[in-house]
Amino acid sequence: MSYVDGFVIPVPADRREEFRRHAAEAAPVFLEHGATRVVECWGDDVPEGTTTDFRMAVKAEPGETVVFSWIEYPSRAARDACMGKVMEDPRMKDMAAMPFDGKRMIFGGFLPIVDAGAAAAG
Repeated sequence: MSYVDGFVIPVPADRREEFRRHAAEAAPVFLEHGATRVVECWGDDVPEGTTTDFRMAVKAEPGETVVFSWIEYPSRAARDACMGKVMEDPRMKDMAAMPFDGKRMIFGGFLPIVDAGAAAAG
């Protein structure tokens, strides 16, 4: 069964291209070490809620956009092995500083329980 790491990140809107470049540099490292897919999505229609929402979850400030990202792996074991290798990969250490406040990023590992549609058929 597959495994997914999910992320919600507040990114200054004026650093969108810098974030895109940073993510594009990191993606091949994850793929090389065992991830099967890396997806970064720039917030486009992220409504404000009354009790909770994506913006509140990461304490997004005015001028920040919420990024929703996920990385797919063949299994939890593959994810754990990949993350260890990624953290030791010199390309990650040499990468410029993250263009967002990592303290407000939320993340977690998830075991899919329903997977339907075109991606599931592939």
